[in-house]
Amino acid sequence: MIHQLAAVDKRAKIGNNVVVEPFTTIAGDVEIGEGTWIGPNVTIMDGTRIGKNCKIFPGTVIAAIPQDLKYEGENTQVIIGNSTTIRENVTINKGTKALGYTQVGSHCLIMANVHIAHDCVIRDHVVLVYGCGIAGHVEIDDYAFIGGLSAVHQFSRIGKHVMVSGGTLVRKDIPPYIKVAREPISYAGINSIGLRRRGFSNDKIYEIQSIYRAVFQMKKNTTQAIEYIEKELLPTAERDEILGFIQNSPRGIVKGYGTSSKD
Repeated sequence: MIHQLAAVDKRAKIGNNVVVEPFTTIAGDVEIGEGTWIGPNVTIMDGTRIGKNCKIFPGTVIAAIPQDLKYEGENTQVIIGNSTTIRENVTINKGTKALGYTQVGSHCLIMANVHIAHDCVIRDHVVLVYGCGIAGHVEIDDYAFIGGLSAVHQFSRIGKHVMVSGGTLVRKDIPPYIKVAREPISYAGINSIGLRRRGFSNDKIYEIQSIYRAVFQMKKNTTQAIEYIEKELLPTAERDEILGFIQNSPRGIVKGYGTSSKD
C-alpha cells in the first residue's frame, strides 16, 4: 500500500495496512504503526515514531532538526501517539539533548499550519487550531484547546481542559480547567462547557469555580489564595491538582482580568 512514487527507505519499519501516498519521503530511522495514512508530499525524517491509525496530511514535515542554535546533531525523536490527525503543512521538530524528544499524544487534532518546536510535550486529546505556534519546551496537558493563531512562549505550561481564545499570546502558565483570553492574557472563567462534555458533574464544576474564585476574584495574591484554599476548601483530586500546578509554576500563572497584584 506504498505508492510507487513514494520514496520510502527500506530500513523504515512500516506496520500493516499503512498507506503512503505519492511524492512522500520516509527516512530509514522511522516507525509507523498499523492503519496509518500518510498523504502525498509528506516528509518524515529520521527519529520519527508514529502510532496506529493516524492521518498525516500533505505538506507536513515531521522530525526536522530543531530550530535551536544549541542543537549539536544529537540523536533525538518525534513521538506521535495513536489515532492522531495532523493536517496540512504542519511542522514538528525533533527534540534536543534537553529532553531527547518532542511528543504529540493520542487522539489529538493538529490543524493546518501549526508549528510544534523542539522538546514539547503535548498530551492526549489536545486540539491545536490553525496557525498556532508552539515554542520549545512547552507542555500542554490532556484535552486542552488552543485557538487559532495563538502563540505559546517557550517553557510555558498549559493545564488539562484549558481553552485558549484564538489569537492569544501565551506568556504565562495556564492552570487546569479554565478559559483564557484578552491581551495581556487573563482568566476568562471556568471551561464549564468543555467540562460538562467530558462528564464533570455540576457539583464538581462548582467546586472548581470556588477554587478559582479565590485565585482570581477575591483580590488575593497567589500566596494568600493558596493559603485560603488549603484552609477553607476540602481536599479533592481537582483541588490538589490546581494547587500543585500553581505552586510548581516557575513562570507564574495568568492573572485575573484587571488584576495587578503581585506575589
